[in-house]
Amino acid sequence: QVQLVESGGGLVQAGGSMRLSCTASKGTFSLYTMSWFRQAPGKEREFVAGISGSDDSPLYGDSVKGRFTISRDSAKHTVHLQMNTLKPEDTAVYYCAAHTGQTISYNENFYSDWGQGTLVTVSS
Repeated sequence: QVQLVESGGGLVQAGGSMRLSCTASKGTFSLYTMSWFRQAPGKEREFVAGISGSDDSPLYGDSVKGRFTISRDSAKHTVHLQMNTLKPEDTAVYYCAAHTGQTISYNENFYSDWGQGTLVTVSS
């Protein structure tokens, strides 16, 4: 099991940018598939973006394609989520998740390890 710690949330105006980071405590980080999910008040948890443990290929949810970018810094055991052109509907708690398989899944049940979440608020 790996511990995940998110950072970088906060308040931003619509149209602005923000970068979230997720740092893993241990393990063969470069082999983990890492993903970001988010949960807005009153809504189900939603897949945002993932990066494959096999080849670092990314996958994005439809609502963030073209605006968000996920990347991995294996030397620092960290995954970043660069969020641009933010919208009020991006407001949510963002969670980092990991699993040891090579496939990025939209299904949160695939992921064995989760961070505590970081709140992103986008004001209009």
